[in-house]
Amino acid sequence: MTKFEELKLPNTAPNESASVAAFYEQTRARSLALTKGLSPEDMVLQSMEDASPAKWHLAHTSWFFEQFILKANSPDYVSPDDRFAVLFNSYYVQVGPRHMRSKRGMISRPDVDAVLAYRKHVDAAMLGLLGKQGAKAAEIAALTVLGCHHEMQHQELLVTDLMHALSHNPLLPAYRDPTEPAKALAPTVDWIDHAGGLKEIGYEGDDFSYDCEGPRHKTYLAPFRLASRLVTNRDWIAFMTAGGYSKPEFWLSDGWATNVQEGWDAPLYWWQQDDQWWSYSLQGPHSVDLDAPVVHVSYYEADAFARWSGKRLPTEAEWEVVARDYPIKGNFMDNGVLRPTAPDRADGMQLWGDVWQWTQSPFTPYPGFKAPKGAVGEYNGKFMCNQFVLRGGSCATPIAQMRPTYRTFFYPHQRWQMLGLRLADDL
Repeated sequence: MTKFEELKLPNTAPNESASVAAFYEQTRARSLALTKGLSPEDMVLQSMEDASPAKWHLAHTSWFFEQFILKANSPDYVSPDDRFAVLFNSYYVQVGPRHMRSKRGMISRPDVDAVLAYRKHVDAAMLGLLGKQGAKAAEIAALTVLGCHHEMQHQELLVTDLMHALSHNPLLPAYRDPTEPAKALAPTVDWIDHAGGLKEIGYEGDDFSYDCEGPRHKTYLAPFRLASRLVTNRDWIAFMTAGGYSKPEFWLSDGWATNVQEGWDAPLYWWQQDDQWWSYSLQGPHSVDLDAPVVHVSYYEADAFARWSGKRLPTEAEWEVVARDYPIKGNFMDNGVLRPTAPDRADGMQLWGDVWQWTQSPFTPYPGFKAPKGAVGEYNGKFMCNQFVLRGGSCATPIAQMRPTYRTFFYPHQRWQMLGLRLADDL
């Protein structure tokens, strides 16, 4: 099993070129570590349009550095193949044409070796560029840090996309060797009371953040309380047993329509065998750990569970003002477990790691938000519609990505990511 802890990524200031180069090398090394042991057949699997093959992730993250840094700042740089600009562009319309997203799994050529050679080519050019001092050194360093965080996002996608693909194999192969998670009982639910009031949220500082995390701004919170732990599999089975999937009174209209259309009756990857619930994970099949956080549930399911519970999902502002008082520690990709586990930490809160936590907040711009100019401005701004914000990171998120203001976002029907929830209530 790969020791991800050997590849921990440091916090890096954009104006420190030496540490930026180290950050770059370590980020790129982790991506390769994630593909260790995969066959060429594994690397080209694409099970749905939302997911991409592992090989494509390796190539696209290289394309990002090539497109936004090398082509603009290194006059002598020559791409190994100009066609890669089309094959490995994702959604940057201003850059040019793109290969159809749903057909990425059909790109058998260039093969894996050619993609790995492409990465080496880009790495050599990037490290050479980072080693130079010039008028644009600070700008290049800042773009490199953005590229590294972009690649960390794709590291999470790489393993979750691969998990979805492998789940269609009747053999249910394990991506990583199974481990026996620490046995722990989920604590009873307590509530963290918060008086609310006029609060500031959003990123403020000089270190890295995504554009969508700002500007920092004031927002009013009515008094609220936040559950002291995540919703567990045991909680979810109680919802299922009570007919939660068959009672439309708990569901949003679009959620109920999706539920009926998709035939949902349990979280993604669950099945019942010999009167016991089982699940598939990156460690292969295993019986459902009743005290671990429930995972692979959509916003629609999370919202229905909250209504059934007589509670609600927190807003992202509520989550942020509570979470910033707690240290960022938990079950992240760096641990190498790659599945949610029952709490074994002293605080028992699980505010960080294990599963991304749905909020009821739509992914919309903060007051005063302006997307950066140019194609790089397409990174977040153009997705600020019809999606919901999640907070806290997951067992597949590199811990270096985390800060209280980090916003990820998914469509309300999506389930293949490490998506879970905690409850909130009004005071």
